[in-house]
Amino acid sequence: MAWELLFITVILLVINMVIWRIFMPRYVDRKISRFQNELVDRHYNEVETMYRKMRGWRHDYHNHIQVLKAHMSLSQYEQAEDYLDRLEEDLTSVDTVLKTGNVMVDAILNSKLTMIQEKKIAVDATAIVPEEISISGIDLSVLIGNLLDNAMEACMELDEEKERFIRIYIDIIKKQLYISVTNSMAGKAKRTGSGFLSRKTGSHGFGLLRIDSIVDKYGGFLNRQTEDGVFATEVTLPLTG
Repeated sequence: MAWELLFITVILLVINMVIWRIFMPRYVDRKISRFQNELVDRHYNEVETMYRKMRGWRHDYHNHIQVLKAHMSLSQYEQAEDYLDRLEEDLTSVDTVLKTGNVMVDAILNSKLTMIQEKKIAVDATAIVPEEISISGIDLSVLIGNLLDNAMEACMELDEEKERFIRIYIDIIKKQLYISVTNSMAGKAKRTGSGFLSRKTGSHGFGLLRIDSIVDKYGGFLNRQTEDGVFATEVTLPLTG
């Protein structure tokens, strides 16, 4: 009787393992694919919002000129200067922050940099990317978008605005696309094996998986490092052609 019970238990365990190996990867792939589609849609909406603001400002350009001319004709120089200051502040919020040379990278970077500035996070960004690159625009958008979303979320855990910062560096080094994102954070990230534990559940965890899968897809290199108050991610992706 005991042997029969043990045999049935072993069979059930084997069946469960087979089901897990067959269906779990498919489940994870579907979840990641759904997350990627949602992320691309969100990035598209962010970019569309930014350019809508830019178009709106340009539409109002004529009116702004008329107001300034009216102030000048009435010798209201202080009012004109004040108006110019307010226009400069407004333009800063919609101006293109970076021009890397690559349209897709420009779109995702500038939409994220606008969000970073709105969150009162100090940012230092340098990026140079060729117009034509052997990496899918969608993959590049998802990769950079996830890196910066994670950096923003970590920064926002800090109560003091002066402690929040993000440094971004993107360039071509030895025929490889090099991406570096360093950000401040509260405390130190926790490791799990060779990786790091996500501080959030749900899509944030899939964001980390998506970064890993894109780097693996292109045979790239991923390095995450942390120390108290700082988290840094380096990605290198080989370029072909």
